[in-house]
Amino acid sequence: MFDFRPVGYVIGLLVASLGAVMLLPMLTDLLAGNEHWMVFLLSSVVTMLTGGLVALACANAVGEGLSIRQTFLLTTGVWVALPFFGAIPFVIGETEASYTDAFFEAMSGLTTTGSTVFSGLDHLPEGLLLWRGLMQWIGGIGIIVVAMVFLPELRVGGMQIFRSEGFDTFGKILPRAGEIARQISVIYFLLTAVCASVYSVLGMGPLDAVVHAMTTIATGGFANYDASFGGFSPGVEYASVVFMILAALPFVRYVQMLAGGWDAPLQDRQVRGFLMTVAVVALVMVTWQVVQSSRDFEPALRKSLFNVTSIVTGTGYASEDYMRWGAFPVTVFFFVGLIGGCAGSTACSVKVFRYQLLFGAVLTQVKTLHSPRGMFPLRYAGRAVGDDVLNSVMSFFVMFTVTLGAVSVALAMTGLDFVTSVSGASAALANIGPGLGDIVGPAGNFAPLNTSAKWILSAAMLIGRLELIVVYALFTVNFWRR
Repeated sequence: MFDFRPVGYVIGLLVASLGAVMLLPMLTDLLAGNEHWMVFLLSSVVTMLTGGLVALACANAVGEGLSIRQTFLLTTGVWVALPFFGAIPFVIGETEASYTDAFFEAMSGLTTTGSTVFSGLDHLPEGLLLWRGLMQWIGGIGIIVVAMVFLPELRVGGMQIFRSEGFDTFGKILPRAGEIARQISVIYFLLTAVCASVYSVLGMGPLDAVVHAMTTIATGGFANYDASFGGFSPGVEYASVVFMILAALPFVRYVQMLAGGWDAPLQDRQVRGFLMTVAVVALVMVTWQVVQSSRDFEPALRKSLFNVTSIVTGTGYASEDYMRWGAFPVTVFFFVGLIGGCAGSTACSVKVFRYQLLFGAVLTQVKTLHSPRGMFPLRYAGRAVGDDVLNSVMSFFVMFTVTLGAVSVALAMTGLDFVTSVSGASAALANIGPGLGDIVGPAGNFAPLNTSAKWILSAAMLIGRLELIVVYALFTVNFWRR
């Protein structure tokens, strides 16, 4: 019989911890002198009490460890339970949102998607703005740990190529997963602190600097204003580009840098591919704006670099409505959003390394057709790529494509138009944030969507953030068999 107790114990502790974090926005509202602090006090008590009771009820399973099946269930269960309770402040708070909208916002936050159903952000209580940022910050560090510790061991989507105990990275054996997680947490906090300091120096207020630093490093994209980054200075935009790129690089490379390997990021084929992608797409957008729109070079460079970086990394900020740039840029934005950042970062979507493996496999096949007697082993970062990795990557691409089509059809069946359905599905599944069109584009939000569409998109955010297979495995008969 499947033992749920170890899973329940960990989820209970994490839910209780989420409740404790709610005390921070409570204190923020209290210091700001508004009565909204009571919302977070009540939410915190309910969340900590529920999580604590669940953990106590399952405490007799402590020490038994987790099986592979329990790990799959835990990984998915955490990302369902935390949004469930994270939605409470939106329901009973000033937003007075329906539970559908509240859950959508919480799921978008914790999966670092960045899609929102709220307008009038400029006038929300300080505590709610901080809570949105905190959810994304928590989700960002959470997905790094999952990507570095759980997914490689579960052999999901080709992530086994990054297994910490067996992957000799540029001649240096990495420490065990637990030590990596601790070091990554420190780096994550330091990057956030530095980003907040830079934003503050460039003119942001204290709350804006902290919240936007958290959502930048988490590549989440929740902003404190309806205009997103549209009202900030050029310096803030350039600084945000730098930190979005830093957050989209593999955090394990920062660990190596601290150990003395200062060139570790540039030695990473995945990092070079990611930086090249951003540079090339940004250059294309700059050229388009200067030639087609007769825009001055500096604004064209800044807006292109900012919005391209935001879309590729899945951050979801917008400094202006790029839907007005023309059909070509909009088409480019749709496809580059399906690229994503590097594995082991807070960035989302497909990830660069999978495309590199895919193109490498295609090239190997072409060479084999040309020279049938030749031997052309596929290699990545100097290592031979096993069939299990390649099959896993191919399975991921197939499942991603099929899921994207299924979600798009499901959204269309709720009455949405073609552009909203396809771009909304892409934005949710790839955890990008804004979609395309007048409704869910950079100048709109997801509030006008019907209830069914919002639940479909919430599910898509979860599936995409956990690399599809982790969630789908729970719905197979073999998973529940002994």
